[in-house]
Amino acid sequence: MSSEREVSLSSALECAKALRVAGFEVVEVDAGPDLPARLAEIQPDVVFNALHGRWGEDGCVQGLLEWLRIPYTHSGVLASALAMDKTRAKEAFRAAGLPVVDSLIADKAEVMARHVMPVPYVVKSNNEGSSVNVHIVAAGANGPPALPEQMPARVMVETYVPGRELTCSVMDDHAFCVTELLTDGWYDYTAKYAAAGGARHVCPAQIPDDVAQAVRDYSLRAHLALGCRGLSRADFRWDDTRGIDGLVLLEINTQPGMTPTSLAPEQAAAEGIDFPTLCRRLVEDASCDR
Repeated sequence: MSSEREVSLSSALECAKALRVAGFEVVEVDAGPDLPARLAEIQPDVVFNALHGRWGEDGCVQGLLEWLRIPYTHSGVLASALAMDKTRAKEAFRAAGLPVVDSLIADKAEVMARHVMPVPYVVKSNNEGSSVNVHIVAAGANGPPALPEQMPARVMVETYVPGRELTCSVMDDHAFCVTELLTDGWYDYTAKYAAAGGARHVCPAQIPDDVAQAVRDYSLRAHLALGCRGLSRADFRWDDTRGIDGLVLLEINTQPGMTPTSLAPEQAAAEGIDFPTLCRRLVEDASCDR
C-alpha cells in the first residue's frame, strides 16, 4: 500500500523465484487489509518480507507477524521503526559515534515560505525510502522549494552533502563489499529501479582501502546501533577531497531492494553468495522474537 508498491512487487517476484530454486514451497501474497486472514488461511512456516516503504518496512507488518507468532525475515519491530524514522535513526547513529549531518523537522508550509537552513540543503519525507519525495535546494537557489502536494505536512530538512555515492550491505553481522553508484544526476528512485542503465554500479568500489574499510565498519555499526536483523544496507556520501573525514552516513535500509538492478544481491554475489542462497539464508534467520 506504500509509494513503493511497484518495487515491492518486483522484489517479491525475484525472491519467490529464488526461494523455489532453493527448494521452498512458496505462496505469494499481495499484502492488503485482508493480510491477517490470508496468513491464517495459508499458515506459513515463515514469511519472507519483500515489502518496501511504509507499512511493510516501518514496523507495522512486523508487529502483525509478532502478534500472529509467525517468523519473518529482516529486522524486527523496533529496528524497522527506528530506521524508517530518519530523525530518530540519526540520533541513534550520532550516539554510536557515526558521522551524520545536521537536520531538522519543519512544517512544509514554512519550508516553502523561507530557507529554514543555509543552502544547499535537501528536503525529504522523514519516513519514506528509495529517494521518494526528495528535493535538493542548490546553492544559489532563488528561493525556497515548491514542494508537491504529496509531501507530508512536516518534512525533514538536511544539510546537503556533496560527493560520491557509496553503499554497503550487512548480513549476519558481516559487511559486504562497498559499491559506488554512478549516475548522470543523483541516485533517485528512477536511477534505483529503472531498467538497467539508470545507474552504473562499481562493485567493489574503486576507492582507497581505508575509506572502504570505514564504510564497512560504519555500515555494521549502524546495523547494530538500530538492532537490525538479517539484511540491511547503509547509504553514504563521500567528499573525496577530505579523505575519511568526508564520509557521511545518510541512512540505513532494513528492507533493501531485491530486484534485478538492486545493490544487496549484487554485493552478496561479489562475496560468492548467489541469489537463491542469499534468500535461503534470510529464511533460515527468520524470527518473531525481536
